[in-house]
Amino acid sequence: MLTWQDVLKYANAGNPEPKNRVEKTAEQWQQELDPEVFYITRNKGTERPFSSGSCTVFEAGDYHCACCSNLLFSGDEKFNSGTGWPSFTKPAYLESIAYIGDNSNGMQRVEIVCNVCDAHLGHVFPDGPPPTGLRYCVNALSMTKA
Repeated sequence: MLTWQDVLKYANAGNPEPKNRVEKTAEQWQQELDPEVFYITRNKGTERPFSSGSCTVFEAGDYHCACCSNLLFSGDEKFNSGTGWPSFTKPAYLESIAYIGDNSNGMQRVEIVCNVCDAHLGHVFPDGPPPTGLRYCVNALSMTKA
């Protein structure tokens, strides 16, 4: 089971190898993505809290990267964190997510990105429910549900 210590290790020492990579220029992404999705995923933007109805939808299904369709999370791992962003306890697969130390905005956090295309997803925190204790706090626009 993935732990906070594992997350910190990946953020500091390198991430799991993805099964494949998708590389595109910023111009290519901008042509393919809705402007809001481009802002969130390619420019590390953040949605306003509670701006998406996805926070309160808890149905079976999978959540994929809005940019490259990489499977990110299972709906079975989604929970109501009360934070205003969709939250999950763990990624679908170890190699689904990459972790990057983030010291922006005067905080020490761990950014999560799609491990296939580097799309910004959100951040992970060590204040989630058992058994992982992790809270993957994700921008709704960075994902599509299948």
